[in-house]
Amino acid sequence: MSARFDVERPSLGVWRTGNTGVEGVWHFEADEPGPVVMITCLVHGNELCGAWAVKGLLESGLRPHRGALTLAFCNLAAFDSFDPADHDASRFVDEDMNRQWSAERLVRADSVERTRAAMLRPFVERADWLLDLHSMHEPGPPLLLTGPHQRAVDFASVLNCVGHIVVDEGHADGVRLRDFSRFGLPDGSSDARTALLIECGFHGDRSSISVAKDICYRFLLETGTVEPDALVAALADWPRPPPVQQVVLDVEGAVVAKDETFRFARPFKPLEAIPRAGMMIGRNGDEWVRTPFDDCVLVMPSTRQARAGVTVVRFARQRPAKECR
Repeated sequence: MSARFDVERPSLGVWRTGNTGVEGVWHFEADEPGPVVMITCLVHGNELCGAWAVKGLLESGLRPHRGALTLAFCNLAAFDSFDPADHDASRFVDEDMNRQWSAERLVRADSVERTRAAMLRPFVERADWLLDLHSMHEPGPPLLLTGPHQRAVDFASVLNCVGHIVVDEGHADGVRLRDFSRFGLPDGSSDARTALLIECGFHGDRSSISVAKDICYRFLLETGTVEPDALVAALADWPRPPPVQQVVLDVEGAVVAKDETFRFARPFKPLEAIPRAGMMIGRNGDEWVRTPFDDCVLVMPSTRQARAGVTVVRFARQRPAKECR
């Protein structure tokens, strides 16, 4: 599947420098104590919608009235290589930055992405609330990925920004930023903190920028770090109408490619539901891939990054979002 790439690469200009001594990272402290809130973008260099949203936040002049706000352009090296004619190539330089978030990997600064992640680590470890802005390989509706923790599912429901909440464990090839450190602690832990990852739509779809701006607005409003009146005054045109309904997709399995030859049996639509268990949907090396249960929803099926160890599709069951409130 291919789609037109209509999102321009933003010029970061003065916002690239940061104010922390770490390029691309901005941090603002309020006089009044409160939570530390962090918004990240460009974890993948071809996911431009988040960069447009974070740049817009910086241009707005918003500052926290309590606690602190951190804004970070993450994988600048990959972003610098962006080419709309070959946007997949700028996802990363050496390895996927969003698989490097474990203490074991971060102490080994043996790639561009691990070195950069280690520089971002102190800001991430300090954050109480994290919103990580992403976009997707293929055209499809935006998805809010919570991880397995109920606190994140509940927060996603409160934000009420997109129609699909995906409850997932992560990837076989490494830990995501969303699951790092205190964000990965179980519900009930006194030190647990909450993080969300949003897939705002296809990388090149201009609507992905609107989705990114909308969730930033709602995230800042709900975490309470910015005065509501200031938020409305600065970003009055950022909120979008809420979804007509929300559903939760509980991921119960995934297909990890054995190598780059993985192929689907046919093109599948985003979030397509396969009615019966045992239906053949693809070929993974020398094995057929079949649906594990009835009414199986295919989450983010894509072969654009297929290679050994990469998740190419997830299997989920759908339920009403009201069950998670």
